[in-house]
Amino acid sequence: MALFVTARERRLWLWALAAAVAIYSTLGLTGTLARRTSEGDPLDVFLFFFVMGLLALTVLAYGLQIRPRGVEIGVLLGIAVVYFMLFARMTLAERTHLIEYSVLATFIREALWERRNGGRRMPSPGLLAILTTTLVGTVDEYLQVFIPSRVFDPIDILFNFLAAVMTVAALATLSWIRRRTLSRPAG
Repeated sequence: MALFVTARERRLWLWALAAAVAIYSTLGLTGTLARRTSEGDPLDVFLFFFVMGLLALTVLAYGLQIRPRGVEIGVLLGIAVVYFMLFARMTLAERTHLIEYSVLATFIREALWERRNGGRRMPSPGLLAILTTTLVGTVDEYLQVFIPSRVFDPIDILFNFLAAVMTVAALATLSWIRRRTLSRPAG
């Protein structure tokens, strides 16, 4: 039996792995980046927001592949407003968690749904995506115990969990609306 049901599932798992590796690869750099951006170094601030913008564009580009229309556009705008309001009220570290773990949860959720749609038994892909994303975040925090410039913080695990929940809920809402609008008779 093949490990992946479809080529799309394989790609989604590779993207999820790349996101997790990117998160873990910054473990030693995050303290330095936070310090430098708090000092107001314009180049560092620009680079941080450029990278975070690229991550956000990844999610946006993926979302636009579904070609939203009608009520879906309204829901997408509502979701964007919620994320923006949260982003505006968070610290730099919290913003980073929100973006990183939202991207990771997106790839994991979509890979699990692709697997289920391909005929494999997959109970509750959304819940499994939340748990898997939270596990990656928990390992991220645990690894910080071994890095002198970092601190294990259970609150960060909570942020990772909340980012996963928000993402999975947003994707589930969009999927539900899409199914609902596609099942309506043309009027």
